[in-house]
Amino acid sequence: MRDLTLVFDLDGTLVDTAPDLIRATNFVLESRGIEPLPPERLRAEISFGARHMIAAGLQHRGVIYSEEELDDMFLSFLEYYETNIAVESRPFEGLRETLESCLEEGARLAVCTNKREDLSRRLLRELGLLGLFDAIAGRDTFPVFKPHPDHLLGAIRLANGNPARAVMIGDSEVDVGTAKAARIPVIGVTFGYTQIPVTELGPDAVIDSYGEFRTALEKVLPRLS
Repeated sequence: MRDLTLVFDLDGTLVDTAPDLIRATNFVLESRGIEPLPPERLRAEISFGARHMIAAGLQHRGVIYSEEELDDMFLSFLEYYETNIAVESRPFEGLRETLESCLEEGARLAVCTNKREDLSRRLLRELGLLGLFDAIAGRDTFPVFKPHPDHLLGAIRLANGNPARAVMIGDSEVDVGTAKAARIPVIGVTFGYTQIPVTELGPDAVIDSYGEFRTALEKVLPRLS
């Protein structure tokens, strides 16, 4: 794996953040007298970001809102989420062992997420994972963010990696689309947050758990130059 850069999405790929994201969204709704939504209704919205989750909740409850009201609710979400970012969020099973094994074999690790960089760092720090990564590229790290390919390519460069020797790992249509646009092989994970099953999105390989990661990686490595 020497000189290989592995770039991971965060929510739904590295960490199961759904419980805390859903709680924060429902906190915002309830604080405005709106009935909270069941977790399964909001889970598939996570890959589109917190603002989208709030909007989806409002639409589901038939609430008409302005962009200014949505901005205000998003700020309330951030205030709550920042102090409750890792209450129930946990790394997916086998993740740490997989990352440590990759590092031991000479790989570089990076994160490419549409979560704000400061929140991403805070979450990973609280879970004891931050030190494993060479680079964290959040939604606000560059002028563009996923699905723009330069977000992924920028993450690779931040890690001092080479795009020709990089693989993306993600759970959603956004991740797969970003990787394809950047011409980077992509491994899809089935345990994340997506409205469309990741197997239908056309990734180069798919895993149901991190116990399958090595096999999937060996499948995509021949695509690298």
